[in-house]
Amino acid sequence: MGGAVRVSEPAYVVAVRALCEFTAKQGDLDLRFTPAPTALEGIAGHATVASRRAAGYEKEISLSGRCGPLLVRGRADGYDPALNRLEEIKTFRGDLERMPDNHRHLHWAQVRIYGHLLCQARQLPELQLALVYYDIGRQKETLLTECATAAGLQQFFDDQCGRFLAWAQQEMAHRAARDEQLTALRFPHADFRPGQRALAEAVYKGASAGRCLLAQAPTGIGKTIGSLFPLLKASPGQGLDKIFFLSAKTSGRALALEASARIKHSAAGLPLRVLELVARDKACEHPDKACHGESCPLAQGFYDRLPQARSAAVASGAMDRESLREIAAEHGVCPYYLSQDLVRWSDVIVGDYNYYFDLSAMLYGFTIANQWRVGVLVDEAHNMIERARKMYSADMEQAALKSVRQTAPPVLKRVLDRVNRQWNALYKTQEGEYQRYAELPDAFIQALQQAVADITDYMTEHPAAVDSRLLQFYFDAMHFTRIAELFDSHSLFDITRHGGHGATLCLRNIVPATFLAPRFAAAHSTTLFSATLSPWHFYSKTLGMPDNTAWLDVPSPFTADQLSVRLVTGISTRFQHRDRSLAPIAELIAKQYTEQPGNYLTFFSSYDYLEKVAAVFASRYPDIPLWQQARRMDEREREHFLSRFTETSQGVGFAVLGGAFAEGIDLPGARLIGAFIATLGLPQINPVNEQVMLQMDKLFGQGYDCTYLYPGLQKVVQAAGRVIRTQQDRGVVYLIDDRFARQEVRQLLPAWWQLAG
Repeated sequence: MGGAVRVSEPAYVVAVRALCEFTAKQGDLDLRFTPAPTALEGIAGHATVASRRAAGYEKEISLSGRCGPLLVRGRADGYDPALNRLEEIKTFRGDLERMPDNHRHLHWAQVRIYGHLLCQARQLPELQLALVYYDIGRQKETLLTECATAAGLQQFFDDQCGRFLAWAQQEMAHRAARDEQLTALRFPHADFRPGQRALAEAVYKGASAGRCLLAQAPTGIGKTIGSLFPLLKASPGQGLDKIFFLSAKTSGRALALEASARIKHSAAGLPLRVLELVARDKACEHPDKACHGESCPLAQGFYDRLPQARSAAVASGAMDRESLREIAAEHGVCPYYLSQDLVRWSDVIVGDYNYYFDLSAMLYGFTIANQWRVGVLVDEAHNMIERARKMYSADMEQAALKSVRQTAPPVLKRVLDRVNRQWNALYKTQEGEYQRYAELPDAFIQALQQAVADITDYMTEHPAAVDSRLLQFYFDAMHFTRIAELFDSHSLFDITRHGGHGATLCLRNIVPATFLAPRFAAAHSTTLFSATLSPWHFYSKTLGMPDNTAWLDVPSPFTADQLSVRLVTGISTRFQHRDRSLAPIAELIAKQYTEQPGNYLTFFSSYDYLEKVAAVFASRYPDIPLWQQARRMDEREREHFLSRFTETSQGVGFAVLGGAFAEGIDLPGARLIGAFIATLGLPQINPVNEQVMLQMDKLFGQGYDCTYLYPGLQKVVQAAGRVIRTQQDRGVVYLIDDRFARQEVRQLLPAWWQLAG
């Protein structure tokens, strides 16, 4: 819950900002682009304002006060004892007159709450209140002041708390009832599956000790419910406010929602609020409209209708995508921004990795701001390294700059030309198509920063005249300069030339540990789990997990006689040998299918390889049903592909290793009886990966293994894990490539497999 009470606290704790956002926000949702200062600019702006004040000026004053069961607390920006003036500082850019009235209303509410808390703390009979609006660009202050008595501020404080009190009492009752039932919660199945109990016990112990856990557990044992249940069970004793269940894919989030529903169903009346976060483009009801009241009907009067929508959502308890969409439609509000508000009032939040681990992650920001005590579960955690690298990387295409330059307003052409000249200078002496550089290009970055500043000023003066391409370039440039500020030995900078069409600049993060470590530190406990997390030290070091992170390797509950693993070492799937491998692979698949008809999946290293084998297979064996994974399939198309795998169907599906059908899908029993994996899954050998290998070798040693072997074999094991899902399943896996016979490869395969040549 928002600012929820700890077990030892007698009050419901709420931050001043959270209280005011609940009680004082009104009117339209208005997200028309205004070039707001960055967090660093905001901090610098506050410091500048404070530096202009007289001696004795107090900064960052911690204040708190009670109103019945409410404990309201926060930090006031500044107080001048000589003037008896309390200041709330807000940084901005542009024309202050364009600031929406509801923003100003919220700001006044905040400074009045702080004013009451200060009067109470220092026994002041009256106080001057000031909103200080500091223009980052012009370095100019605008002061709005009012005089207030302690009695008047007391009345305002009581009124705001009164509006919140009923909700707070409801939340306290919800928390008490939730924790009481979670304490008595029983596992929702008759018993644990083999291996599932070991995982559950380790998650519970990790939460109890407040430490991180890396858990490698086989596919098919029920890791989702086996991790969520024990963390819920541990929540009351550890005073957890929220659980974040994070996954890389939609299928993982669906399993988490299903597990939550099963737990709730098993404990009649358990008041557990489960919220699903989805991307804005998937939740938006009016993608053709802008996010403000003059354009979108769901933004008009959003904050006036939000309280009723919020109440309906928390009363339902089920806040998945479709349920929220129905509630939002009933109350005429935007479902995406309704879900953002409901984060404060939910117990379990299910979403993508980026909501907690990204550079500007919402859940991480809320956790810090509200001092939440959270437990984090990271599903299919073998994806974390690659996903985290992308979060802290940036690239820019020169073609995009040239396109923007053609249509840019005249006032911006000069600065964009300067960026283009510096861009050209970067690679004019570059001999090859690709080159890594040891140092960042300071002159280019300075030119890019100046372009960002000039575009910001232009947008401030002409908010309605912004071209979409210019806006995208602006966002890309801001991200690039921000990542450049973080550049260190964990990243590399490279340039790829495109003939006469310019060049791409990349800042590539290789080791995200520096950025993820604070996220792990902010959580009470974090569990990362997957079927493939070996070797564990590779994941632990690369992700920046704490030194006391526990490691669990759950033995497989499956036996060698359930899965026949056959090495096919007479075929090479190397790029130069692929054309020779097409017919032998097609023949191998057909032979197995003829001997044992049923549903099979075949995995290849690329769509091109897949399509070539599929064409040969279809030509030679037209009587065997065949269906292929296509490039850029949407969710509906992926669901249609999987729907072909039924208990009574027979056929062969062709898919890409590491793609949507190689992990995170569940096809038990006769829905899938075998898999053919025609590759080691090694990343492509190219100049970029070779530089990554050198960097990994420099930082950790074993550069080749970290860059190629571990990621490749992880994909192989994930794909093979689709075959055996239950104790009753039987199946076969063919590993097709002569390199599978190598010792360094075989030792990375599951120990319970018995390999047959």
